[in-house]
Amino acid sequence: MESINRTAIELVDEALDFAGELNVAAYELDNEATVIDFGVQANGGIEAGILLAEIQTAGLANVTSTMGRLAGTPRPFIEVTTDHPAIALLCSQKAGWELEFDSFEGLGSGPARALVGRETEFERVGYYDEFEFATLAVESTEIPDETVAEHVADLAGVEPSGVFLPAFATGSIVGSVTMAARAAELAMFRLLELGYDPTDVLTASGSAPVAPVSYDEDVAMGRTNDAIAYGGEVYLQVARDDARFDELVSTAHDDYGTPFLEVFEEADWDLYEVPESVFAPAHVTVDVIDGPTYTHGGIDESMLVDSFGLD
Repeated sequence: MESINRTAIELVDEALDFAGELNVAAYELDNEATVIDFGVQANGGIEAGILLAEIQTAGLANVTSTMGRLAGTPRPFIEVTTDHPAIALLCSQKAGWELEFDSFEGLGSGPARALVGRETEFERVGYYDEFEFATLAVESTEIPDETVAEHVADLAGVEPSGVFLPAFATGSIVGSVTMAARAAELAMFRLLELGYDPTDVLTASGSAPVAPVSYDEDVAMGRTNDAIAYGGEVYLQVARDDARFDELVSTAHDDYGTPFLEVFEEADWDLYEVPESVFAPAHVTVDVIDGPTYTHGGIDESMLVDSFGLD
């Protein structure tokens, strides 16, 4: 597998070239790092969100929007398909880089994580990256500053001028789109937590509705997670059978049926205090090569209607 930061930088260049059309804005910081505002102060949009999801998966996934229906009304859904699920979803897309400084707080995802490789995923998958550029998507209500860029450069082993930071708030159009693109990633993460070898997943597809945007970050966090927990569907093709595939879905955890906003409040608004089993798609189908097919969970439209505030 070639460098995922190399494949991602081609998509970053696309964002820079078409910033006006995508309603995003680019900034060069004083240390020459580049920030691309996808949805902090910039408006962004569905197309910008799709491009950012492609950047987060390092160009190893096909990300598209489709029209579905919810409560009898049309609603955009995001679909993601990859034949490299372990690397694209766990080693790149997963939001695993906590960014916390005196003047900034955010969460990082994307291929720059593979330049550091300190998380469990990299050891389990056996993938680490080396490249001169580092791309880290930053979820925050603030524009990343030089402190963030220097931190990323230091851990990734690149010059600050080689750091690219696409940024967005959860409460933005791009935030809703990129979260809807995580259904398959959350299923992969559950498999990893259950002890299943992620390299035995041969292909993965996921779909989830785009949650209505709220500029209240807590409400946005609730809606975007509910979109997957009650409306996310995943298909996996795997090489090896396992008795724990029924634990991949959101119905398997004790908090199922509780809106994520309430789960988050119960955890004192600390994302890291939320049980990891909460982060799971509603419905999963697993095809085992030369074996059985399993289907677990199901869509709960009533929960989505309540969470999204639909009439």
